[in-house]
Amino acid sequence: MSEATQSPKSTEDDVERRDFLIMATAAVGAVGAAAFAWPLVDSMNPSAEVLALSSVDVDLAPIEEGQSITVVWRGKPVFIRRRTQAEIDTAVKDDNADLRQKEKDADRTQKPEWLVMVGVCTHLGCIPLGQKSVEPKGEFGGWFCPCHGSHYDTSGRIRKGPAPLNLEVPVYKFLDDKSIRIG
Repeated sequence: MSEATQSPKSTEDDVERRDFLIMATAAVGAVGAAAFAWPLVDSMNPSAEVLALSSVDVDLAPIEEGQSITVVWRGKPVFIRRRTQAEIDTAVKDDNADLRQKEKDADRTQKPEWLVMVGVCTHLGCIPLGQKSVEPKGEFGGWFCPCHGSHYDTSGRIRKGPAPLNLEVPVYKFLDDKSIRIG
């Protein structure tokens, strides 16, 4: 058929066919790109081993008043201390002290008896002393980092030394009166 004899209808059919081919090619290309990208994106998700470490359940029943334990969560030590009434009273009294990072004891604990915090000094990542001994370390009755001389109080708040922040309180919740889940 020559151009002179070609009808306007065949030109409309060609445009519709071309539009369909463009849409179909784009759809196949999008599916192909998604099929290529999915394994790459999926490989960035945490592994099953990492997900297993994302939370840890801790039985608090065997911990006596004045005793501390250390558990590992996400590769970091977490200090759990069952505080005595004297430690709680001291921590509450120190809410009004000159603190580098202002945090009340009540904001750091869900139940005053239990103090849960990441046991890593906020200065250079050392592990403060005072966890294994019956008597807490440092000038303020809490923890002491001997590497650079940071002193933490009975609520894990920085009181003296180069550490800029209080010991971190991880996300945790009480499952019942005698167990918690960290993470």
